[in-house]
Amino acid sequence: MSRHAGPPRVSEAPPVPEPTFAERARTLTHQGRTGALATVSRKHPGHPFASIMPYALDPEGRPLFLISTMAMHTQNLQADPRASLLVTQPGMTGDPLAAGRVTLMGDAKPLAGDDAVAARAAYLERHEKAAYWADFGDFGFWRLEVADVYFVGGFAAMGWVEAGEYRAASPDPLADVAGDIIEHMNRDHADALVTYARFYAEAEADEADEATMAAVDRLGFKLRLVRGERRWSVRIPFPREVTTAAESRTVLIEMLKRARAG
Repeated sequence: MSRHAGPPRVSEAPPVPEPTFAERARTLTHQGRTGALATVSRKHPGHPFASIMPYALDPEGRPLFLISTMAMHTQNLQADPRASLLVTQPGMTGDPLAAGRVTLMGDAKPLAGDDAVAARAAYLERHEKAAYWADFGDFGFWRLEVADVYFVGGFAAMGWVEAGEYRAASPDPLADVAGDIIEHMNRDHADALVTYARFYAEAEADEADEATMAAVDRLGFKLRLVRGERRWSVRIPFPREVTTAAESRTVLIEMLKRARAG
């Protein structure tokens, strides 16, 4: 897997543990509901044609689409199955280039029989309102057969992920509650976030005047720090792996007590 090297680290401390790119890619697609589907234009050969595309996932993380034969993207796929789906980190504010995103590349194919039945169940679980048109004669279920994956986790964190690694990975166990954790910490515990940064982060984090939680997973969390005009980010590890919102709350309280005790 190729990664962008980024700037050299000032500290010689070991890197903070974090999920693999494959896990983070699976987490992003799990959290998302809509992406941008790029197909090869039939009207303008060789040109990409992008569409907003709601999707669901099968157990291997392959995107499932419910699309109409009248839609331009469907007509494009009927002529050329090559496609890409871009999914961006939901709920992000601020600089979009600092947010996570993933591009899934492969061939899209229509589904029939048991595959279509399974796709229908997965899709309607995620998009209930689609039940109103799922049985229209011009609609059908399609699946993107993922051949390659490109993940970007923000600045200086990017690289290709093999399709097999992506399919074998699991979404982070905090994926469904991460948004609530982040909102709660930023709304009610801004002072605590500054304390975490100053005590647990690397050199210069003690200079931060403001801190906001930008991401959280089973191994730790990411803070965006501010001092005057300067903006930067740090990642802080949990002392042990957490898999539920309750466990994250317990660990964050423990970490705050330790930091305040000095």
